[in-house]
Amino acid sequence: MPITFEKLSHEYHPDTPFAYLALDGIDLSIAEGKMTAIIGSTGSGKSTLVQHLNALLLPSGGSVTVLDRTITAGDKPKQLKELRKRVGLVFQFPEYQLFEETVAQDIAFGPKNFGMSEEEALAKAREMLAFVGLEESHLERSPFELSGGQKRRVAIAGILAMDPDVLVLDEPAAGLDPQGAKEMMSLFVKLNREYHKTVLIVTHDMEHVLRYCDDVVVVDHGHIVQTADTATFFRDTELLHQLRINPPAVIRLREALCANGFVLSDQLLEMEELAAAVAQAVKHHE
Repeated sequence: MPITFEKLSHEYHPDTPFAYLALDGIDLSIAEGKMTAIIGSTGSGKSTLVQHLNALLLPSGGSVTVLDRTITAGDKPKQLKELRKRVGLVFQFPEYQLFEETVAQDIAFGPKNFGMSEEEALAKAREMLAFVGLEESHLERSPFELSGGQKRRVAIAGILAMDPDVLVLDEPAAGLDPQGAKEMMSLFVKLNREYHKTVLIVTHDMEHVLRYCDDVVVVDHGHIVQTADTATFFRDTELLHQLRINPPAVIRLREALCANGFVLSDQLLEMEELAAAVAQAVKHHE
């Protein structure tokens, strides 16, 4: 069942001089079982959009349907605990989600809150810590002593410990070194491909969008301006320029080559394929 937004609007600080319409009548459908990138400039509304998925924010107008739940503007949603178990949200700044004295207690908090015994919750904490690539020795450390990348892994482990159906990640690789970012994105691919989680990633990193995501949703000034599969999205270089989106390196290189006389297909989205096409073009020119 897809995630759907129908005429969804969200206004911050309504009925005050600071009122601001962050989302304006959005209609959107996001496929289940896919990795979908939510992109747009800072302030476009993308983080506001995804915070409606587990009712951290409620609609000012319209509705959102996720899994088997519909939340409609003006209605007070019920059973939010169950919804927030099934839709896990990891913030851009993981320290916002860490609060316990030890890593073990932090990861185990959610499972205990949903009925697991202390022993079961700690076992789940050990399992999820290993899953996100941290050693068991971290369990008794304070989460606030960890590096930024380790904090992010602990925050993700805490969400995964509740076994959500939908995982929403806000800039999950921001601030990580290239190897750490690659490992983090590979983890999300594994969750999607092997564990069949629906994964939504809010990101500015177009390299990650091209390499890892199935679909792209573009948010601009509170509106949806584009939805497409990833290959189709990146073939529309004119739209990328209009939206001031810096394309991935392979597309920038392809455009530069075309500007210098090469005739290359806009379907070349892998560096190896581009190199092979350039070699073939050079061979034919000799």
